[in-house]
Amino acid sequence: MASRRRASPALSLHLGLVYLFLYAPIAVLMVLSFNKGGMPTAWTGFSFDWYVKLANSPEIISSAVNTLIVAVCSTLIATVLGTLLALGVERRRSSSALDALLFAPMIIPDIVLAIALLSFFTLLEFTLGLYSIVLSHAVFNIAFVCAVVRTRLKNFDHSIVEASIDLGAGTFTTFRRVTLPVIFPGVLAGALLAFTLSVDEFIIAYFTAGAGSSSTTLPMRIYSMIRFGVTPEINAMATVVMLVSFTLVFLSQRANKGTLTGE
Repeated sequence: MASRRRASPALSLHLGLVYLFLYAPIAVLMVLSFNKGGMPTAWTGFSFDWYVKLANSPEIISSAVNTLIVAVCSTLIATVLGTLLALGVERRRSSSALDALLFAPMIIPDIVLAIALLSFFTLLEFTLGLYSIVLSHAVFNIAFVCAVVRTRLKNFDHSIVEASIDLGAGTFTTFRRVTLPVIFPGVLAGALLAFTLSVDEFIIAYFTAGAGSSSTTLPMRIYSMIRFGVTPEINAMATVVMLVSFTLVFLSQRANKGTLTGE
């Protein structure tokens, strides 16, 4: 204990430096999003003008709506399929090969998965658009939802399911009244994580969106704007996206806390 206390200041300094390295650029970007002037790196005064400009931009609003549609739809699909997949996998004998297969979408580089999905849609002659982005994000997110729900199922008492069946409840009733309420914190955490990943995801959406602005998501819009230089408007847009992402990740961690503790 004494050695740990002596090491504590050094560890705290190291932790502080790591946080500074990670979040200082983000903090600078957020501050410059309130910059009154048009220069993205020179502070000329405080203003909300760039946020007002964002709110009045039809292209930005359209991209934000597309992002919301994709995120909500893909999250619903991924949450349902990921939860069912987790329930099915946990009933089978543990297998390293099966786990590797399930987690492959999480570790495969996004560019590889994006090319594979684009090739698959082309092979099926599937029209690209918001529908293809939704399906692609659902494929990407299923593994994350499954992983989170499986964490909850590790602490699941299967005897309550057996008791429910012994008392005459059917399979669906047992799932709805017993299983789902117990694993719901894990399901919610997985859904919030999937929503966050879908909002932030760019590469897969870029490859599977097809032509036209009707399927442009917010990260794609940011990419198209940043090619002509960074402006306070882009800083403001990035700030909004990051705040939404941080909030969803925080809520996911809060929900996942109950998953890890079994509460």
